[in-house]
Amino acid sequence: MSEPDGYRVFPVRGIPEVREGDDLAALIDAALRAQGTPLEPGDVLVVTQKVVSKAEGRLVALADVEPGDRARAWAAAWDKDPRQIELVLREAVRIVRMERGVIIAETREGWICANAGVDQSNVAGPDGEVDVVSLLPLDSSASARRIRAGLVERGQPAVGLIVSDTFGRPWREGLTNVAIGVSGMDPLLSYVGQTDDAGYDLQVTVMALADELAAAAEPVMNKLDRVPVAVVRGLNIPTSEHDASTLVRPPEMDMFR
Repeated sequence: MSEPDGYRVFPVRGIPEVREGDDLAALIDAALRAQGTPLEPGDVLVVTQKVVSKAEGRLVALADVEPGDRARAWAAAWDKDPRQIELVLREAVRIVRMERGVIIAETREGWICANAGVDQSNVAGPDGEVDVVSLLPLDSSASARRIRAGLVERGQPAVGLIVSDTFGRPWREGLTNVAIGVSGMDPLLSYVGQTDDAGYDLQVTVMALADELAAAAEPVMNKLDRVPVAVVRGLNIPTSEHDASTLVRPPEMDMFR
């Protein structure tokens, strides 16, 4: 990555409400061109998980969910919707902790997060139903690859693309956006083997670049403004074939297991 003089993040406005089967690449391309900001080489495009899940049909009406005994018992103890708890249990490949009404779970992609990514915010069914939740994409990096390829087919340059979601963090208050899907860029930036100004050889410093860019994009997207896409420009991120899997810490290195 070349030395930048600075960078900026701007929203991509004008994307309509996304429905199952919509071509996200086509919608994003049209919005970029309509606001006069086509992609440039070195850009990174950040797309929220919610619109990816909507386009891929990963919405579930709670009326269609029959909760099991475990979900009913937990929901009754903590005043939760047993149908939503049932979906959390189905989506989780491992329950990390269930305590004080909070479920921390591991998803099929290896992410450790609240409720296995099952979320009811900014979601409505095709007919305006409100009791609808979204599930994470089945393979967020594959989703990123498809959107990226679709943009290239429409004449946009091949840039890095991140599918972002909002996670909590151990040891710290507040939520932040992180990368759950990556295409066209290395999600990690390693300084290992380089020497700092004091002459110290860096041995373990590896930055989660994709997470940093996902977090940088969130303030211009804003949870209430319904802007699902942003562009990071000015860092000249080199394109490369990677996905988000390298962001998952191997079990043998995970001190919280």
